Amino acid sequence: MNVTGSSRPPVLRSLGLRALLAAETISTTGSQMTWLALPWFVLTTTGSAARMSIVVAAEAAAYAVFGIPSGSVIARLGARRTMIIADGLRAPVMLLVPLLHWAGLLSYPLLVIFAAVIGTLSTPYASAQRVIVPELLGEDEGAVSQANALFQGATRATFLLGPPLAGVLISVIGAPAVLVIDAATFAVAFVLIALFVPHVGRAPGDRDQPDVGGLLAGIRYLRRDRLLSTWTLAITGGDAAWIVIFVGTPVLVVAHYGGQPELAGLIMGGFGAGALIGNALSYRFFAAGMPGPGIAAGALIQALPLWLLAMDVPDFALVAALVVSGIGNGLVNPTVHAMITLRPPPAIRAKVLAAVFTASVLGAPLALMAAGPAFAAFDSRAVMAAAAAVQLLAMLIVAASALTLWKDAAPAVEGAQ
Repeated sequence: MNVTGSSRPPVLRSLGLRALLAAETISTTGSQMTWLALPWFVLTTTGSAARMSIVVAAEAAAYAVFGIPSGSVIARLGARRTMIIADGLRAPVMLLVPLLHWAGLLSYPLLVIFAAVIGTLSTPYASAQRVIVPELLGEDEGAVSQANALFQGATRATFLLGPPLAGVLISVIGAPAVLVIDAATFAVAFVLIALFVPHVGRAPGDRDQPDVGGLLAGIRYLRRDRLLSTWTLAITGGDAAWIVIFVGTPVLVVAHYGGQPELAGLIMGGFGAGALIGNALSYRFFAAGMPGPGIAAGALIQALPLWLLAMDVPDFALVAALVVSGIGNGLVNPTVHAMITLRPPPAIRAKVLAAVFTASVLGAPLALMAAGPAFAAFDSRAVMAAAAAVQLLAMLIVAASALTLWKDAAPAVEGAQ
């Protein structure tokens, strides 16, 4: 891990990064609102939970299908241009949903297509946001870690604010109007990135050979890089476990805690609150990145409290468990994702990150397919125990790899001194 001196200016002195952070916060808030508004809109207009699931699945499937090709898109267009095009297209596509609905022209198949298009456009955007940070700040692990802490903190804040705000607005102005607001957030993000995020020249490899290594270059790189392939496996399993935990929280509350929706909201919000705290601590105290033992400790702090979800404990203990778990997540993620971002060379970075992102989202639908029958066949606490076990295994892999990397790097640092 790189250790930087105190002369490095704070990352927020970069106007481009501030604009990028504002764009991400605004558009993600809109997207979090749509995560409630769009299913609500489909459910209330069609009266079918199955149709609602299909619309959501169409958007999620696009992430998996177009994840690998999106790396080539970013390599050809560049991260900044990719984000501008994605936001410039997502705004009108999202706006068409309420406009066609109000005009009486929105059919269900067309709605499914719109959802898939939004997912397709969002896929390269997610990887491009990672790629552009080192383009703005340089190959400095500490600076990228700090930037990651800011971006993840902003995402956690939108997780806390977006859905509750959408719930209030749906009751006041209706779900279609909330989709208009989401379209407007994409338009604002488009303007911010286009005007204030500077164009950064590509690496020589990208300039001379925009499709370096071909479509599957990112996958081939992951197979060769032991650390990245190991962490990608851990992220895939860990994200799949999180999906089961978040989906299973209402089931757990209904089965064992009197069916209080407020408690389900507190449990899920507890993780977001804890992650915000962890991101703030990471930004303040680990500007140069966490050392290997710190990553290992934070990973275990994230995983171990989740076992309380499988136990007969008071409801406040569940909220506290998710807060503590979120703190561990917020501490570790900025450094881990900075290392994942900077490890591949710039010429192939977009494709590698697209491969990592694709792998991480592939676990979610598989986990959901298994979780549905499992919740029907077993007690919800047993399913939560299985999810906690998968999460613990994933974090043990992250911890062991971080410690190994730290031990291997220590002799080199001592020799340099």
